[in-house]
Amino acid sequence: MRMPRSRRTVAALAAVTGIAALGLGAGPAAAAPDTRDPLRYVALGDSYSAGSGVLPLDPGAPLLCARTSLNYPHLLAASLGARLTDVTCGGAQTKHFTSSQYPGVAPQFDALKSDTELVTLTIGGNDNSTFINAILACGSAGILSGGKGSPCKDANGDKFKDQIDATTYPAIKNSLNQIKAKSPKAKVAILGYPWITPAKAVPGCFAKMPLAEGDVPYLRDLQAHLNGAAQRAAGETGTTFVDMSAASDAHDACRPAGQRWIEPVLFGTNFVPVHPNALGEAGMAKQTAAALKLS
Repeated sequence: MRMPRSRRTVAALAAVTGIAALGLGAGPAAAAPDTRDPLRYVALGDSYSAGSGVLPLDPGAPLLCARTSLNYPHLLAASLGARLTDVTCGGAQTKHFTSSQYPGVAPQFDALKSDTELVTLTIGGNDNSTFINAILACGSAGILSGGKGSPCKDANGDKFKDQIDATTYPAIKNSLNQIKAKSPKAKVAILGYPWITPAKAVPGCFAKMPLAEGDVPYLRDLQAHLNGAAQRAAGETGTTFVDMSAASDAHDACRPAGQRWIEPVLFGTNFVPVHPNALGEAGMAKQTAAALKLS
């Protein structure tokens, strides 16, 4: 039977103390080997967790998931020496936790076990197609308006927010409760999405992110609302929320290469636009470790 981590730590300390006492006067004692099992870590979630668009691809992942071996779960697992089971998949919605996303791809929750010790995820952006519909709607409106006004906000108002409140928030909360039930010993962390747009329009960004001036803060506010839904669900389920807002500020898609964490619609480096690049995934790993006090 596998000893709980806290009891293993006490036992290991007792063993080291006993060896040291027996070796007094006989020279320095050899260091006791670390016999702890690696942390059992399961990574769930969508393309922001999968790192879709970043190369190289994870050779163990289904091709349609576009998962990279440089996503934040891989980076976090490497820093912790954890045993990672990564089932993240680009395009995942909350429903894909309990149902197959693609033929031959198991529901993500199948990876959760009673002895899982760490779970991380990003989720919610694909429910109702919130991100893609908003970006497509606002991008099209921005091009037609020549970047002036707020045509996307004028046409859609609170529609996207209302969808988040009505269906995305309860789906996230339900998913977090199910994770707790399936892996009751695990630390669970849900990450907010790093900023896609700046707080307001900046010169030169329209060529990369064709959004009207007034729709830049509109999209930013929509993303804040989605992150707020995840934060609220986390608070109500005893889950750690990894707030990316401060860390990702000034790293949005309008920033130059080498500074931005999110690639723009046009002239970016990822093969999937409007997604984190390698710097963004590294930033997400760092924030997650800090929030969980693992670093």
